[in-house]
Amino acid sequence: MSRRKKTEDSGFNVWRSYSDMMGGVLLLFVLIMCVTLFQAQKSYNESIKERDEKISLQEQYTAELLAKQRALEEKEGELTQTNAELKDKNVLLSEQQAKIDEQQAKLDELAAQLAQQKATLDAQQIKLGEQETALNEKTTQLANQQKKIDNIIGVKAEVVESLKDEFARNNINVDIDAQTGALTLKANVMFGKDDSELTEEGEEALRSVLPIYCRVLLQEDYKPYLGEILIDGYTDTDGDYGYNLQLSQMRSLAVAEYLLEIQDEFLSDREKTDLQSFLTVNGHSMANPVLDAFGNVDMDASRRVEVKFRLKDDEMIQELNRILTTEELAAAPGN
Repeated sequence: MSRRKKTEDSGFNVWRSYSDMMGGVLLLFVLIMCVTLFQAQKSYNESIKERDEKISLQEQYTAELLAKQRALEEKEGELTQTNAELKDKNVLLSEQQAKIDEQQAKLDELAAQLAQQKATLDAQQIKLGEQETALNEKTTQLANQQKKIDNIIGVKAEVVESLKDEFARNNINVDIDAQTGALTLKANVMFGKDDSELTEEGEEALRSVLPIYCRVLLQEDYKPYLGEILIDGYTDTDGDYGYNLQLSQMRSLAVAEYLLEIQDEFLSDREKTDLQSFLTVNGHSMANPVLDAFGNVDMDASRRVEVKFRLKDDEMIQELNRILTTEELAAAPGN
């Protein structure tokens, strides 16, 4: 009885253990199923999300494609318009090409004319070369003459400056032309009205200025260049020309005679001889009147006696200046 009971208990325990094992297996299976379902749900959710993302991307791509399609259609429209414009331009180009061809024909004709002109110019160039050689020789001659002119002009300027300095050193205020060196003496101080006899005031004025003027001109540095010492008389424009000519001549002569009268006071015998060889007296009547600022004749200023000098080559300077001026005008562009 007790063995049977043990056997029964033993059998029961086996089934119980089996039942527990099966229960554990079942629980494990349930757990596995739960995990599997969870994973499946998760995968499903991820698939749904991925599908939604793909759909979203697809919609985005579709929108982009549509935008590109519209852009392409716009470009196509622009290309169509451009092609139409190109056709119009091609027509214009064809017309212009025709004009160009016509102009080219004219250019070819002109080229032929230019070739003919070049041949003529070549012949003229040879002639110009010969003329240039002759011109160079003449230019050299003129350059040498210009050096002489510059030297003479320099001497004249130096003489004028020496005259100014000498009068300034002696505190004598005189009217000396800066270009010519002419010393102007007012006739209304030197003479009475319509008279050619020197007044005491005139003699005093001449005694103060003539010695200085003559001593400077007769210096050894300047005497080799000196051509003349001139005393020129002028009247105003009132009255008869012949009467004024005689009056101006007599007044300039009176100044010259007074100069010769006082020359012993300031000149050596040799200088007196030189003075007499250089001295020239002229009367100019009413010529070269002095004008005021308004262009009217200044009657008082026109009545005058001028003491001036001329260098030996003054005439040569004037002639060469005339030649040089002519040459410059001939060589100027357009002549």
